[in-house]
Amino acid sequence: MPGYAAARAKGEPVVLTDQRGTALDSAARLLNADDLQAAARHKEKPLVLVGSAPLSANGQNMALFVQVQSASLCGSAGCSTDVYVKRNGEWAKVLDSVSGPVELLSTTHGGIKDILVDGSDRWIWKNNTYVDTLAAQDVPGLKASVQKHQAEMSEQPDSDR
Repeated sequence: MPGYAAARAKGEPVVLTDQRGTALDSAARLLNADDLQAAARHKEKPLVLVGSAPLSANGQNMALFVQVQSASLCGSAGCSTDVYVKRNGEWAKVLDSVSGPVELLSTTHGGIKDILVDGSDRWIWKNNTYVDTLAAQDVPGLKASVQKHQAEMSEQPDSDR
C-alpha cells in the first residue's frame, strides 16, 4: 500500500516563508499572477510564501515551492502549494495544487526525490513531472449512475429543476 509506506517515511520538510523582494518571490508572483489578480478582485492582499530545495541527490534541479494565501484562494483543506522547476531558463509547473505540509523524501524515481504531501500522499517523478501514487478507487456503477442522472436531468424542463 503506497499510502501506508509513505506515512511511515521520514522526509525533509519544505519550509515556505515570506521572501518579499527576492528573485524567488518575483518569480512566484509572476507564475501566480492569475491567483493574485483573483484575490485582488475580492479586495484581498494575499500572502505569497516561497521555498526552494534541490530535487536531485546531486543538488541539481532546484525547485520553487509556492503557496498563495488568501481567504478566497484557500479552502477547507488549507492553502495549496505548487512546485516548479527550471527548464531551458523558464519555470515549469511539475506539481499542481497540493494541500498540506510538503516533505522531500530520500527515495527517488528517475533521479528526482519523491515528495510526501500531508504525511501520507507520495508523489513520484515520471515523464518530467510528479504523479500521485494514490490510486483512485473504482466505484462500481458510478459512471453509469452519473450518466443516467444526467440523462434524466436533461429531459426535465428548466422550471422543474
